[in-house]
Amino acid sequence: MTTPFPYDHGRDTGPVPPPGCPAHGLGVGPGGLRRLYGPEAEQDPRGLYEKLRAEHGTVAPVLLQGDVPAWLVLGHSENLHMTRTPSQFSRDSRHWWALQDGTIAPDHPLAPQVAWQPICAFADGATHERQRGALTDSMARIDTRGVRRHVNRYSNRLVNGFCREGRTDLVPEFAERLPMMVMCAILGMPEEYNDRMVQAARDMIRGTGTAVQSNAYMVEALTRLVERRRREPADDFATWLVEHPAAMNDKEVAEHLRLMLIVSYETTTNLISNVLRMVLTDPRFRARLSGGHMTVPEAVEQTLWDEPPFAAILGRWAVGDTELGGQHIKTGDALIVGIAAANTDPVVRPDLNADMEGNRAHLAFSGGPHECPGQDIGRAIADVGVDALMMRLPDLELAVEDAELRWVGNLVSRHLAELPAEFAPRSPQDDREPPSMGKPNPATRQDWEVRSAVRHTAPTPVRATVPGDPDQAPSASAPSGATTTADGSAAGRVPGQRKPGASTRLWRVVTRWWNGD
Repeated sequence: MTTPFPYDHGRDTGPVPPPGCPAHGLGVGPGGLRRLYGPEAEQDPRGLYEKLRAEHGTVAPVLLQGDVPAWLVLGHSENLHMTRTPSQFSRDSRHWWALQDGTIAPDHPLAPQVAWQPICAFADGATHERQRGALTDSMARIDTRGVRRHVNRYSNRLVNGFCREGRTDLVPEFAERLPMMVMCAILGMPEEYNDRMVQAARDMIRGTGTAVQSNAYMVEALTRLVERRRREPADDFATWLVEHPAAMNDKEVAEHLRLMLIVSYETTTNLISNVLRMVLTDPRFRARLSGGHMTVPEAVEQTLWDEPPFAAILGRWAVGDTELGGQHIKTGDALIVGIAAANTDPVVRPDLNADMEGNRAHLAFSGGPHECPGQDIGRAIADVGVDALMMRLPDLELAVEDAELRWVGNLVSRHLAELPAEFAPRSPQDDREPPSMGKPNPATRQDWEVRSAVRHTAPTPVRATVPGDPDQAPSASAPSGATTTADGSAAGRVPGQRKPGASTRLWRVVTRWWNGD
């Protein structure tokens, strides 16, 4: 099936409402094409994907901001083919006719995302290998234990900021701040950049009217960092890029730092928010996490299927005329990697309610040579951050009904606007040292490495607790049936949230599980 654009590359769009006109908010634009922006796309993206799939198949013509036409790739296999074939679908945005003829001007909301930059994300072949090699080599130098310590310390600090209140909004007070704090520490940026960077990063990703100014602020701050590291090397990511044998110039280094900061921030913020929502609202996950039958990393992987941090990525351009999913793609056409749509492709996932445990075939981090190189860092921040939060606040509960939560959507992502939660007020902890996360089990994961833990389907039988017997009651530091080491920590696999201060109700669940009831 071929569905050509109803007009030539957006040059003859027919009547177009003036800026600010309510008609711009409608879901259908010139030529009957559906808009990938506006109320419908933002409020019900999954519904929009299904309409497009029914109307056009696995590749659908859509309209971007300003009613610029592009192709949204909906099929899982079609997305894999596109991302794995740079000879047909390049990452170099200079192939796009909309940039060549000025349709996407420097002040267009999409300009910060698609304007060509001297970085690996916009390169193919040898240039991509050189620049990406510098990134991956520098990432290999990151101290994984240090990342875990940063996440623990900053998580503890953030919880200290609201723990006395007994109530918080987990999106602005935790999920949006933790990734930027950790990434600024890894990159070597002064902490005073954190809050402003959070605002600028989110504004740029949203493609708002101030996206260009937000992008300029980030570039300026990162450029100063690069210049400083040329003069004053340090043991941080910025210095490693500056000194790498790839010999990138200052602009290249600054732009790669910007790329890493933006991508890791947005993906990890959304991932943390979505995992927390799942844990707080879905009875299956809360019960399994509390009962020890599901690890936080497993909840993270399920979230990557259901609510991927990036819903879509505008970032492939046709090198020549070709076909994809039965559609005729012309030279210079833009294609969108439909991550969320591919994750719900009925060919690979006929039952959307099925448990995807152990299946990492999702496209949450794209695919091919441009697959996200820092995905394990994002997983680690989300895993350790959520674990640390639940350890400090094991009685955390959603303060509103799930249906009352608000979402904000755009071309790139769909994220929670708020996640109000409540808990019993408690005193702050010393945040000069990271909170103890317990001794890691070698059979599950080490330090910040994230992988599904081995499940204990048949726990070792233990003597049942006798009510009223103080010698058999669960101690404050270990569940019934666990042995205690010399330092007072529980031996064996004990989920991180089951620490001192857990509620009596939670301990009852733990005891029943440990005794095999």
